[in-house]
Amino acid sequence: MAASAVVSLYFRNRLETDHLAQLLVLYLAGGMLAWPFVVFAARLVARSAGIETRFAACLVLLATGTVAMTAFLFAMDYRLFYSQWHQPLLTKTGLRQVFGTFASAVYQFAVLGLGLYLPVGLPVLAAVSLWLAKAMR
Repeated sequence: MAASAVVSLYFRNRLETDHLAQLLVLYLAGGMLAWPFVVFAARLVARSAGIETRFAACLVLLATGTVAMTAFLFAMDYRLFYSQWHQPLLTKTGLRQVFGTFASAVYQFAVLGLGLYLPVGLPVLAAVSLWLAKAMR
């Protein structure tokens, strides 16, 4: 996923960004941390099914799991930054602030971050899903 982000950023603005290293770490960590959960879920859901079903399950779970984990890490980074201005976490206001921060971070990731998975991410997603589906026999 980091390679996908690099290619997308290159096509978008020739890698001219102040946060290239942080973006690459975010996308790499999102993919790596999602992998064990996705493999476990795919085996749980579709291990005994046919190859087409295993492929579909792997495709959907890899896509949603990777995006969800990366969005979660992005939201945690937001939380760390804005926590200095928030109320204590276990107060009513603090919980609303955390929820609002997470919601706005996930929205911003959906708008700005999902595009970095294209164009490299889709073929890689299909190839890895096929490989994982075949390996689940």
